[in-house]
Amino acid sequence: MPRSVVAALQLGSSPAGKADTLTQILGFAEEISHKNMSLVVMPEALLGGYPKGSNFGTWLGFRLPEGREEFAAYFNEAIDVPGPETEALADLASRTGADIVIGVIERDGSTLYCSSLFFSAEQGLVAKHRKLMPTGTERLIWGQGDGSTLPVVALKAGKAGSAICWENHMPLLRAAMYAKGVEIWCAPTVDERDVWQASMRHIAHEGRCFVITACQVQPSPAGLGIRVPGWEADRALIRGNSMIVGPLGEVLAGPFKDATGLLTAEIDTDELIRARYDFDVSGHYSRPDVFALQVDERPKKTVTFLS
Repeated sequence: MPRSVVAALQLGSSPAGKADTLTQILGFAEEISHKNMSLVVMPEALLGGYPKGSNFGTWLGFRLPEGREEFAAYFNEAIDVPGPETEALADLASRTGADIVIGVIERDGSTLYCSSLFFSAEQGLVAKHRKLMPTGTERLIWGQGDGSTLPVVALKAGKAGSAICWENHMPLLRAAMYAKGVEIWCAPTVDERDVWQASMRHIAHEGRCFVITACQVQPSPAGLGIRVPGWEADRALIRGNSMIVGPLGEVLAGPFKDATGLLTAEIDTDELIRARYDFDVSGHYSRPDVFALQVDERPKKTVTFLS
């Protein structure tokens, strides 16, 4: 059906850990079912956590033992894909009838990845995207994804893809996703700034697609009983700013700040043809005789065994 109700779930990772966060997510099942939602997008690193303000004991040229302990604790809060948490999310999708895109910290061997997982109400876990370029000091704790996890997935609401936080500022990534026919751009994030709204509106207008961005909310350092250097003690670490945008850049819902909950809007993917009448970024408005992009989607392995 071209018309559907979609949502951004604005929620923060629980200080008590991933089990409590998962319980909070599952607590929205009744509302998701009652409002007949087709797609729910959840924030970056919601399961696993976004340790804003931490430096994991790392200074240029050396690392402190307590930083290694902090990383070990963070590693234990990450999830296996697949694993018990993905089974619970697949069950949530099945029970509510809503497809899900959620940001998680994925554990693979001894490396962590910031990932988006795609769940179909009918099939469970169907795809994942690993963040290609962790931003700034995120590179201390997360590995880089490769081109093998750039899915555009046919979900009930439309063809959905995902870019995580500042990946959304990568023009070539956007060009690749547009070429795959993305209709619903899912942007899990922890970027709470007002300028993020401008980025989301630009992507919707540039790609002539619907954009759903879901941001975490986190209390102030004082509220969490911690100290974050350079951050005001009473200022929220993450304020939210979730929103839903239409294919001409118009804001359909939000921005939603300083609270948890579901932000919803009705979308109609039939609007995309009308929106692309005068601007189809991968079609009639492209210039393949002048510009070309090559995307390597092969998985990158350090060691390959031949037998």
